[in-house]
Amino acid sequence: MAQAYQKGSLSLLGTVAMGTGVMIGAGIFALTGQVAEYAGALFPLAFIVAAIISGFSAYTYIKVSNKYPSAGGIAMILKKAYGPATITGAAALMMAFSMIINESLVARTFGTYTLQLFDVGENSLLVPILAIGLIFSAFLVNLAGNSVIGSVSKVTAVLKVGGILLFALVALWAADFAFQPASGGLTEQASPGGFLAAVALAILAYKGFTTITNSGDEVENPQRNVGRAIMLSLAICVVVYLLVSYAVGSSLSVDQIVEAKDYALAEAARPALGQAGVWFTVAIAIIATASGLLASIFAVSRMLAMLTDMQLIPHRHFGMPGSIQKHTLVYTVIAAALLAAFFDLSRIASLGAIFYLVMDILIHWGVLRHLREDVDANPIILSLAIFFDAVVLIAFLVIKGGSDPMIIAISLGGIALIFGFEKLFLSRFRQDGEPTHSAHNTQKETSS
Repeated sequence: MAQAYQKGSLSLLGTVAMGTGVMIGAGIFALTGQVAEYAGALFPLAFIVAAIISGFSAYTYIKVSNKYPSAGGIAMILKKAYGPATITGAAALMMAFSMIINESLVARTFGTYTLQLFDVGENSLLVPILAIGLIFSAFLVNLAGNSVIGSVSKVTAVLKVGGILLFALVALWAADFAFQPASGGLTEQASPGGFLAAVALAILAYKGFTTITNSGDEVENPQRNVGRAIMLSLAICVVVYLLVSYAVGSSLSVDQIVEAKDYALAEAARPALGQAGVWFTVAIAIIATASGLLASIFAVSRMLAMLTDMQLIPHRHFGMPGSIQKHTLVYTVIAAALLAAFFDLSRIASLGAIFYLVMDILIHWGVLRHLREDVDANPIILSLAIFFDAVVLIAFLVIKGGSDPMIIAISLGGIALIFGFEKLFLSRFRQDGEPTHSAHNTQKETSS
């Protein structure tokens, strides 16, 4: 795993490819139907608004990364803003958990789309079984090392992005390029609050831009190229998502999209291309979900290992051999598998949206209060980023609280547990003397 860090190894084009490869993929397969459920016929607009909000959010990450390019990414931003405090560890853990939640979303999407090839009900136990199987397979590939992950990621990025674009263009061609969003049924029920809740979910389709931030000084000329890569990736993604939205909307009504919300793209392929279209879409979904999970599991394990190295979270070997990252890889896989086993796609997406938006607000607030002059950030843009995140988060909590209060309770309870855990750990850690990382390393070297 040591070769993961290669300073200046990513060109601007390579960084954009990596960012779009992470963003464009499993999320659009799982989220299109769920966004339509809340936004009705306006669901393509929800993806546009989500991109605008993500652009405001990206400003914060770009400003800090320009001044302090680092592979520490989000954890580095939080530590710069808040120091080694409870809020730093808690927000970083929320980011890690939102990524783990996304992994379970991706795995469940894999199971749901795969079953479209067979005459099996969408609520079949095979969905979580296939999801857990994919997670375990990604774990085995990660154990094989970075070279395997890198090679697989490059090939699958081209296949999935090209495949999604081909699906959208063929579906629009079958509809004579009408570019008409779906209508009927739920359109009249879409409220302003419902639309904002849809935007909250659609933001999940863009949050992969943080992968570029996490690449830090691995990017060539990071002070210029990190920001460029993020904005280019967001622009490419919004075009692709709009094409997909209109393709789905041109083939299905809102009621049909919502009825097939967990596999909306496969269902939308049926009118245009029949069963062959379904097979093609499912194949692209399988490639997108498998490759996305592969990269995400590595990224989360690396982030957790880095938090351990920064002495923000505890670590236990539990008798396992190997490096800390190998151990965090095991913890990541177990957590993702448990979520995939016990939560459906709708609840997993809700958990991910809440965790991510809370973490995002904390990052903007930290930069606004403590770093804005240091990184030369505009306080108005930072404040707007907080405002937009807060508006869609509150709307989502209200709408989802009315339909599924249990998931709101689980989400807020989980956030409280994370903060409580971090406060307890850091207070005990400091009572024990809070050894520095360098002292810790020296101790290890002396004992060896």
